[in-house]
Amino acid sequence: MLVVFADTPFLSLETLEQLRGALTERTPLAVLGFEAADPTGYGRLVRDAAGDLVAIREEKDASAEERRITFCCSGVMAFRAGVMLGILDQIGHGNAQGEYYLTDAVAVARSQGFRVATIACPQDEVLGINSRGQLAEAEAIFQGRARERALAEGATLIAPETVWFSHDTTIGRDVTIEPNVFFGPGVTVENDVVIRANCHFEGAHLRRGARVGPFARLRPGADLGPDVHIGNFVEVKNVKIGAGAKANHLAYLGDGRVGEGANIGAGTIFCNYDGYSKHLTDVGTGAFIGSNVSLVAPIRIGDGAYIGSGSVITRDVPADALALERSPQEVRPGWAAKFRTMMMRRRAARTK
Repeated sequence: MLVVFADTPFLSLETLEQLRGALTERTPLAVLGFEAADPTGYGRLVRDAAGDLVAIREEKDASAEERRITFCCSGVMAFRAGVMLGILDQIGHGNAQGEYYLTDAVAVARSQGFRVATIACPQDEVLGINSRGQLAEAEAIFQGRARERALAEGATLIAPETVWFSHDTTIGRDVTIEPNVFFGPGVTVENDVVIRANCHFEGAHLRRGARVGPFARLRPGADLGPDVHIGNFVEVKNVKIGAGAKANHLAYLGDGRVGEGANIGAGTIFCNYDGYSKHLTDVGTGAFIGSNVSLVAPIRIGDGAYIGSGSVITRDVPADALALERSPQEVRPGWAAKFRTMMMRRRAARTK
């Protein structure tokens, strides 16, 4: 039976296995301790000459000599389940707080003729979070470790202190990450990816050779195929983008698919939401979407099709077709010069 805490995020499986491994028939209880830089406030682990644990003394109940002990109790304990209830039944509340201390299990086990073991771990591993300040401290420790791991495993972080990882971020080899990049949960980055500065990712998969950013946002369901280019101020949500496709500028791609080698022009929008439901946009292989195009879903753009710039496309477009949707352009020669002359006369009349 392991006693652990929800606010110690760095406690490792290896340490818990060590603690469990210390249990024997003669040793039904093991306690996890650490050497404290400042033991104030911690329960002290009082050991005998053989190194066996004799008692855990809470600071308010400790003698002056015991308070000088720096080997402290983390609160993490392991019991042999068969004897645990018998030990707990004997715990009283005759202490300075008038409370039942689980740590008194040590003295009870000793009184029943059992041995109690201790296992040591680094203090950071049992860092508890009891305030926003301690949460920030724990986050800083985690981020430092995550950055070191990414570097050691073959990624290049131009400014490591500005890159923020999640607990499950996966980074491949020969990945380059520029400054100010944030990884939310559920992001996988494969080998040879380049991430430019100031990007935000969550729930995204970047496959080998992809190029992303700067200032790109990948939301849950963004799946970039090999050698895909996603450029500045492009947002992708729940879209699978085929190998070699590009969306280099100022676009929103939401709910759909982009085929291999397709080009998404600047200002393109997948109009995926009608106020009630989300709909899919399907852009075929090798399709070319011009600048400032709105694709109103549900819609299918066929393989190799061209969409003229400035179009609002509401119906499916066949493969290799050209689709245009524009008002006719009207040109009035000399109009601008006449307009300027008229406006200058009006201005002069107001100033008289």
